[in-house]
Amino acid sequence: MLFPKKVKFRKSHTMRRNPKREMVASRGATIAFGSHGLKATTAARVRSNQIESARKVIARSLGKTGKSWVRIFPDKPYTQKPAEVKLGKGKGDPVGYEVQIWPGRILFEVDGVDAKLATTALISASKKLPLKAKVVTRTH
Repeated sequence: MLFPKKVKFRKSHTMRRNPKREMVASRGATIAFGSHGLKATTAARVRSNQIESARKVIARSLGKTGKSWVRIFPDKPYTQKPAEVKLGKGKGDPVGYEVQIWPGRILFEVDGVDAKLATTALISASKKLPLKAKVVTRTH
């Protein structure tokens, strides 16, 4: 699973955001490497094990001919308190890493296979993620 080698702080703050303002991705919103990509249409926090399971689905369906790129990296630690612990007593311990996804962000890219196979691979990968996504193609 993906995780950073080193982080500046063990625990991260919860992000504040204005509920009136619609957040959209300003970085990573265009296809850069492949011919087809998976674009997020809703916001979510994607954990490293979810990214890995989606990557495995893509790699399995593409076979040896296709190439895939993962365009997101989980660099934000998330915490959890143990089971059956009362409220208070501070923040929980870091459990894993996640990445905040905004609508418009390209999550995965594929190349080297025909359009039908690329589309089915990306759709099956999107079912492993906690967000809604659509398949987009590169326009030259």
